[in-house]
Amino acid sequence: MKQNIINARVTFRKSPIHVLERFSFSNVNEAYSLFKKHTELKECVILQTCNRIEIFATGSEKDFDQIKKTWASIAGLEENAFQDNCDVSVNTDVYEHLLKLTSGLDSMVIGEEQILGQIKDSITFARNSKKSGEHLNTLFDKAIRVGTRVRNSTGISKGSISVGSMAVKLAEENVDDMKEKQILLIGTGEAAALVAKSLNRRGYEFSISSRTLERSTSFSKTVGGNPVDFNEILEGFGRYDIVFVATTAPYFLVTHERIRDALNQKQHGMMILDLSNPRTVDEKVAELSGIKLMNIDQIAEMVDKNMRSRIGQKNSAEEIIKEELPVLEASMKRLEAEPVVKDVFKNIDLLRIKELEKALSMLGDMDDDKKKIIGDLSKAIVESIVTTPMNNLRKHTEQGNTELLAAVEKLFEYKKNN
Repeated sequence: MKQNIINARVTFRKSPIHVLERFSFSNVNEAYSLFKKHTELKECVILQTCNRIEIFATGSEKDFDQIKKTWASIAGLEENAFQDNCDVSVNTDVYEHLLKLTSGLDSMVIGEEQILGQIKDSITFARNSKKSGEHLNTLFDKAIRVGTRVRNSTGISKGSISVGSMAVKLAEENVDDMKEKQILLIGTGEAAALVAKSLNRRGYEFSISSRTLERSTSFSKTVGGNPVDFNEILEGFGRYDIVFVATTAPYFLVTHERIRDALNQKQHGMMILDLSNPRTVDEKVAELSGIKLMNIDQIAEMVDKNMRSRIGQKNSAEEIIKEELPVLEASMKRLEAEPVVKDVFKNIDLLRIKELEKALSMLGDMDDDKKKIIGDLSKAIVESIVTTPMNNLRKHTEQGNTELLAAVEKLFEYKKNN
């Protein structure tokens, strides 16, 4: 039976991070067990990051309902929660999606480095725990190879490009011994998530605060950081050396008065990076001695400069994917012929051994060298007869000739559940 590759995903493209986190699996290993128990999926790989939760599996389009039902049960959601948040793909569309993912073209930040490692970790876990099999192992191995090629040949991953990563880079350039500093991030939206990811990637500890401690705690479980109460922050800016502000408040959260009071508690200055739109840091703060303030416009200008340099790299990456997609698709189709090919070789070899034993018995006593010569001859004859038609079967299956595969299955009485 043809093994369809299916994918169901909830990502940042349709769901903001506070919605996305509702679909996440708190225990991935348990999620695997429940998908195996409640669905008919033969193979499964779960990819979960702060920007996406994806299920890759072997199955059919009818299995999407089972996936969503089980997923909803695990996450404690109603099934209709998937209606506006979930995308699904089958076969070629899945292959193209995964190639773009490994290449960094489907990330919030084009060329993001972290996603390739996360994909490698996901397939390694699935393979080691026997959750994936020949189809998904082949798909992921080849997609990782293509993604690595894209990154190495285009340089699409080089250089900071998101507002979040650029803000962290600017902080590094302006603050000495940043790992020794107290860092605060205010906000739990997309921009804040990019800052948090960049801080984590560079090994910095930081505090995270939002309107509610519950939101900060949920955010910290997804992208890191130590949640702190928002009211404590408003009265205690003096504890921090670097403050990233990424909120949507319609007024100034960081006021001239609050920072002035904070400086009275400190022996050194403070750097503030306002990624909010509209701005939530009073520009008068910059007039205070010891304060370095950068706003969203200044940071975005530097990001745009880097982004323009990546346009050609993105086009080159898409060309490589366009070239590799048919090759990957052919490899996946060829897998459909392999069980038949193996079964034919196995059965014919059993017949060969049976007839060889008869012949050797009729020939009577002979030394082991002569027995080996006859055995090797019988093996060579069988392989020379069977190899060409089986290779032709593989070739035609790669080209999508399902009729020939069906004919061979019938001719050799192949049982699909062998």
